[in-house]
This record gives sequence, structure tokens and C-alpha cells, in this order.
Amino acid sequence: MIKTIILFVIIFGIVVISHEFGHFLIGKRNGIRVLEFAVGMGPTLFSFQKGETKYSLKLFPIGGACMFDGEDGMADEKGEADEHSFLKANVWARIATVFAGPFFNFLLAFIFSLILVAFNGSDRPVVQQIMEESAAEEAGILPGDKIVRINGEKIYLYREVSLISALNQGETLQLRLERGGETRDVTIVPRYDAQDGRYYIGLRGAGEYFKCNPLQVFQYGVYEVRYWVKATYKSLLMLLQGQASKDDVSGPIGIAQFVGDTYDEVKDYGISSVIFTMMNIIILLSVNLGIMNLLPLPALDGGRLVFMFLEVLRGKPIAPEKEGLVHFAGLIVFMILMVFVMYNDIMKIIH
Repeated sequence: MIKTIILFVIIFGIVVISHEFGHFLIGKRNGIRVLEFAVGMGPTLFSFQKGETKYSLKLFPIGGACMFDGEDGMADEKGEADEHSFLKANVWARIATVFAGPFFNFLLAFIFSLILVAFNGSDRPVVQQIMEESAAEEAGILPGDKIVRINGEKIYLYREVSLISALNQGETLQLRLERGGETRDVTIVPRYDAQDGRYYIGLRGAGEYFKCNPLQVFQYGVYEVRYWVKATYKSLLMLLQGQASKDDVSGPIGIAQFVGDTYDEVKDYGISSVIFTMMNIIILLSVNLGIMNLLPLPALDGGRLVFMFLEVLRGKPIAPEKEGLVHFAGLIVFMILMVFVMYNDIMKIIH
């Protein structure tokens, strides 16, 4: 339990602090006054002042915050805002500052992906084994075939094939294969397995792993982030379409349990396996946080960007009190949703 909590705090802290550091760094570069940069949440344990910014360590080591002068719009309403206030900054400077949070999440994911690919290599989408009497066997797919496209979408990693297979709801798939220097197209109709409650293409194995040269490390590092972006996007789409249940959604408690369970599964393989696995989780969570924050919803970075782009189109900002009301309402909704998710996490653990 203690190890699970420590690992969760480290992983979650890295992901959230990188997000807030993005806001902090670009805000500073644009001359916006940062009132406080905090690591953790809750009461302050330790703090120091450097220039105009207070740097704080909070009691609860989860998350962090970057607070800008005038960000809430109150100073501007009182006529107290100066040129270094958030609202007085150029609209493009504010857009860059807000976007920097999610961007730094993607940057963090890319850096960790480079490390993983450099040490572990990557997985080419080359078929290893075919299940007997499966849809893949019926379609004429053979071990050694390289899958280059599925439904017209370019495939770079074998995990993309596994992802499409896992999320398939019975839809017909058009595969483009490379075999012996020739290209051929096949059609697969996944078959339903009543025992597992899902559809299968009929492929086994984890693709063709290979060590990457320096150029390939960069190339497949990009593919790695692309894969997690695709996985997050497809999962969100399934949730919105009602193809995923509430049990497929996890909050901090569920994530902590996932971290602990994953650690227990890999700890016997040595410290290097633990480190690389935890790095994979950081990539997953960082991409998730980046995408979620870019959704055009109130209280999120994406919602704030919507108001700023409206300002660009209108030539003047939305009234701060109106924008603040929208974000406050969104925050209330998200807090209610978080309570529901945490309750659901607890119920899953109990049962």
C-alpha cells in the first residue's frame, strides 16, 4: 500500500507539475506576472519569494498550481490591473500561455517515449501468429505479413492493430498487407467470442520488436505518442457514444490502484522493468491530461482557449464576469463528476 501511494504521488506529480510548468514558463516569457507556483495542494508547508513569484510546497503532494495576476478578472474590474496582468497581456500571449500546459504534457510524453524506444526498441506491425479457424485465417493472412493500413489509416506500431482489435464492435475491417515486396488488400469480419464478450481478429503475438538507431528513436518516439493520442481519442469517442460503461472510467483512486496492480505484476522482473513500466504509465496519463485539458469545456484550458479565440474574432474580449461565471459553473459540474468517479472507484475496489 505504501509503495502504491508513493508511486502514484510521484507519477501524478510529474504529470501535473509538467503541465503547470508549461503555463509558468510561457507566461513568464510573455511578461505575465506569476503570483505563485505551487507543488502539491492544501496548506503551505514551505515557501519562498523570488522576484514577484511565491514558490510553495503544499501539504498534500498531489498536483500543483500556477496562479497569474489578474487571471480571475477581478483586478481588471477594479481598474487595478497593470501591463503584467494576465488580462492585460496580448491575446496571443494568453493563448500561448494557456496552450502551453497541454503542450508540455505532450512534450513530457515524447521525452519519455524517446527514452523507452532508445532502451527497448519498438514493435513493427508484423504478424507473428494466426489463431486457427479465425477471421484472420479465413482472410488469408499469414505470419510475416506486415500490416500497413487498416480502413485506410496508416499503421506504424503493432499495438495499433491490437488497439483496433480490442475496440472493435464487429465492424468489417479493410487491411492492406505487405508480403514478399508485394501489397495486397484483405477484408476481415471479426468474430464474436461469447465467453470473453468481445470481437477478435484472430492475431496472436506482440509484433516484431527491433532495436532502433538514433534516427529511428526520434521517429518511433513520435509514433509512440501518436499511439497514445489515438488510444485516448478512441476511448473518449466510445464513452461519448455509449459504447463504454462507467466502470471504464477511473479517477485518482482508480489510477492509484492501477499503478499498484501494475507494480505488483512487474516487480519480480527487476527494477528496470518497474521503471520502464512506470514511464509508460506517465506517458499514458500525460497524454490523457493534455487531451482532456484541450476539450472545449468550461473550466478547462480548452474552454478558456475558446473564449480567447472568440476575442480574436470579435476584436474585443468577452466580459470577464461573464466568462468567469461560465468557468465557475463548469468547475462545479467537474467537482460533482469527480465525486461520482471517486465513489465509483471505491465501489469497484469493494466489490
